[in-house]
Amino acid sequence: MSINVVSKIDDSVKVRRVLVSVSDKSGLAEFIPQLLRINPDIRIFSTGGTFSRLQEILKEKSGGCLQQVSDYTGQPETQGGLVKTLDFKIYLGLLTETYNQAHQADLKRTAAVPIDMVVVNLYPFKETVAKPDVTVERARGNIDIGGPCMLRAAAKNFIRVAAVVDPADYPLIVAGMEALQGRISLALRFRLAQKAFRHTAGYDEAIAEFLEKTSFGTVRDGYPERIA
Repeated sequence: MSINVVSKIDDSVKVRRVLVSVSDKSGLAEFIPQLLRINPDIRIFSTGGTFSRLQEILKEKSGGCLQQVSDYTGQPETQGGLVKTLDFKIYLGLLTETYNQAHQADLKRTAAVPIDMVVVNLYPFKETVAKPDVTVERARGNIDIGGPCMLRAAAKNFIRVAAVVDPADYPLIVAGMEALQGRISLALRFRLAQKAFRHTAGYDEAIAEFLEKTSFGTVRDGYPERIA
């Protein structure tokens, strides 16, 4: 297998496209309008409840900059939002490198676009399993798949993409972009990548600990209509 080795990157990257899919929606009402103030041409992709919240925040402005992920990918969300962002066009947009001609050809071939920033926080697994009456099925349903995948893809490609996992970082990002006329620095992208990987590692650890503490009998008894 040949491995691409990158030798040319941008110290600062213009933020043109942002994917937002969050469980914790705190801070969005301030953060998103500030991004658009800095760069009025930003295009925002979003999903489910986050899309509805962004419509409320942006009001009449939403028609020009906000798009459902499903409309972009051409694939509707599955029942219950089980599959929303696990799509080739999304990950191509996150993982492509600016100066890789083959990657740029892939974008053109699929009508995909580079995504410069991912704003994602995950299903509240720890909060769910901390409840005294939590069931295995309730816990299982709160294991986020698409969120960690997007964070890991964005963080891996910190040479071009910002992975934003913590609402507490929104003011820092806005300040950095204001200082660079709508661009985000490599130093900040790298810092955000560190935080994103630490966050997904902790998330997986919490899931592993819960499953390890759960007896198989509890799992078995939680599904009384098992079919042999």
